[in-house]
Amino acid sequence: MNPRPSDVSDTARRLHVIRLPCRLPYESDAPPTTPPRLESACGTYSLNNAEDLPVEKLKIRLKIFRSLHALTVVRRFMVDLQTAMAAAAAERKQRSGAASQERKVRRSGSNLGIEAFDPVKHVKKEKADTASMWLVFTFTILVSLAMRYVLMPNTSQEKSDILYLMPLSAVILIPQVHRMVMPKSYQEHYTKGTWFKAGFLHTFSFLALAFLLVNPPFGDIVAPKLASEWAIATDNGTDLLFNEDSSGDGEIVWFVDNDGNLSGDVWLLFGLADNVNSDGAKVVVEISHQTSSDIIESNATFWEENGERIASSNTTDNSSAPELIPHIKDQSFAILLGSDLASGEHRISVTITEEGDPWVNTRSYDWTLTVVESLE
Repeated sequence: MNPRPSDVSDTARRLHVIRLPCRLPYESDAPPTTPPRLESACGTYSLNNAEDLPVEKLKIRLKIFRSLHALTVVRRFMVDLQTAMAAAAAERKQRSGAASQERKVRRSGSNLGIEAFDPVKHVKKEKADTASMWLVFTFTILVSLAMRYVLMPNTSQEKSDILYLMPLSAVILIPQVHRMVMPKSYQEHYTKGTWFKAGFLHTFSFLALAFLLVNPPFGDIVAPKLASEWAIATDNGTDLLFNEDSSGDGEIVWFVDNDGNLSGDVWLLFGLADNVNSDGAKVVVEISHQTSSDIIESNATFWEENGERIASSNTTDNSSAPELIPHIKDQSFAILLGSDLASGEHRISVTITEEGDPWVNTRSYDWTLTVVESLE
């Protein structure tokens, strides 16, 4: 019995179904780099005794299938690339923002701890600093005056170090003085830097004021000093004769004849210089020779009576006499050491005293006169 055409068409439609029971490689998570190839299991099919499809037609279908699959993979890959590029752009933007913020911190501004300029606050701080400066300066003046007129009269020269240590140590009182005197609106502007600057101002201001207050006209704590040099002269009743040896090293050597004595009256002459009250010094000379020692006071009239003789006198080598009084205000002294001094070493000790302010000022010199017998 021949089948009906409709039945044949239905059977043909049922028999022309290709079964692909395999799992294709592109179904994995990782996208393939090449189009998939059908394995042997995927390539077996059956038409159930129907006429086989042409091989060329099947190849065309497989090529179309592979092309569509490749397009799908490329599209998926492009989507992933776009996502990666967007993520990279976002990361670059974030890094650029961080770098910009870092550059901003490096330049200046509040991120560096620099406060914004406030004119009103600046004016208040300047007023507070100015008030602090004048307060410290006033405090230093009071401390200096107390040192000069309270401590000094009640302190000896041997303990004079305290006159500087105590006023300088008063720097630790500066913060407390500010808290006691300054208003609250000023105190809020004071920091450790304020105390540091105040300490420097107090220290150097005190040193300057102390130097001013202990020197004339406010005080005198230094005894007169030697105006030029000291000299030894002999007086034979007619002329004064100075020795040619210089007294710069504190010693004068005088060569005498074979009789062994320095004949005539032997005078010690010198001048004293002072910044105030140059004629108020008192000089006492002690001369020692071998075991004997004598204390001699200065002669107040010798320079007045023998001024011209001293100016016109010569030395033992016929040169001019040394200039002992370089300034008209220098105080001149003449001490008679003795007559016909014997050969040997004569030690001369000069003590100078002056009524200073507030102390009694003293100074001493030690000189030597050596009388040597000439071998000629």
